[in-house]
Amino acid sequence: MSHFEAITKKVDGLKVCVIIPTYNNAGTLAGIITDVAKYTEHIIVVNDGSTDDTGQIVQGFPFAQLINYPVNVGKGWALRKAFKYAVSKDYDYAITIDSDGQHFAKDLSAFIERLESMPNAIIVGSRNMDQATIPGKSSFGHKFSNFWFKVETGINCPDTQSGFRLYPLQLLKDFKFITRKYEFEIEVLVRAAWKGIAIGDVPVTVHYEPKETRVSHFRPFQDFSRVSILNTFLVIIAFAYIKPRDFFRSLFGKKKSRRALFEQLLSLNHSDQLKAVSVGIGVFSGILPIWGFQIFVGLFLAVIFRLNKALVVIASNISIPPMIPLVVFLSYKTGGFLMGGKNTDMAFTIHLSAQSISQHLEQYIYGSIALAVIAGLLAALLTFILLKLFKRKAVSAF
Repeated sequence: MSHFEAITKKVDGLKVCVIIPTYNNAGTLAGIITDVAKYTEHIIVVNDGSTDDTGQIVQGFPFAQLINYPVNVGKGWALRKAFKYAVSKDYDYAITIDSDGQHFAKDLSAFIERLESMPNAIIVGSRNMDQATIPGKSSFGHKFSNFWFKVETGINCPDTQSGFRLYPLQLLKDFKFITRKYEFEIEVLVRAAWKGIAIGDVPVTVHYEPKETRVSHFRPFQDFSRVSILNTFLVIIAFAYIKPRDFFRSLFGKKKSRRALFEQLLSLNHSDQLKAVSVGIGVFSGILPIWGFQIFVGLFLAVIFRLNKALVVIASNISIPPMIPLVVFLSYKTGGFLMGGKNTDMAFTIHLSAQSISQHLEQYIYGSIALAVIAGLLAALLTFILLKLFKRKAVSAF
């Protein structure tokens, strides 16, 4: 049995399909389908409103299943349509591969091998982003996305922007996704991690055409803006609900954690004002420049002022390791305003730590205290508003 036949047999047995979303990539699409067909003919092509010869090209491959609609919507919408279609065709897994020629079908075997050891995971194809041909915007987006994914989930993923992935369709079929363009690949990864779906990776080969011949539909300003807006909402959800939920799960177990969290937020024993102040004090203590002692200070203040101790502890977790570089950077920037002409500048990196500013400790200390006060007040105000808006709805859920 040849290598291709062995992979084809495994693909059939595992009920895997390959999804190729495409928009005006007629120059490379036929080659991608041909290469993938060496491993499997379970191919679904999504024509996302192309205006070139995409439709005719797909017709040249009778085994390829075509999803076609006339108006371009976005890659996320194309994948969502393909996932729904694949589930209806009784596939359990889908491997997505871009149609612009940057991915290689030979790496399909790596996904299948990893699938056998991680059957309930999203498996991401990790590209080598250190190549000289990698566009600058892709390198920046790669680092930007990986950092925020770590903040939102606590998980290290080497390539959160790779479009070469394997998805467990049955675990995702009940999700209600909201994004339609490139940012969908961030949404699905973060929300799957929040649901407890494992995130794995495999190394894959990547090829970028020279700038003169490269075809890309990524719009730096618009698409980076959309990704940034999505990450803003995901961070808010992560710290307002996901991380508190996980904290309560560690205390009460998965089944009782949600009720325990809402009991704290919606408890009739404490007023909305007191709960809002508890969150604000937690955020305040979590940002203070007393690393390792923030929670203890928060608990001390909670006892002194008779606050909700659980909410204080949860909110003080703003100082967890993934957030430390951001907290330090914002503290340093805030201190710059207070220092006037004595301030010094610093660039933000994922490796930023308190040690990075040891030579300008005064600016950091002033800034962190000021930031703690500002962030605490904003957190308290936001909590109070949200409690007033959602309290009745949340109570009815129980």
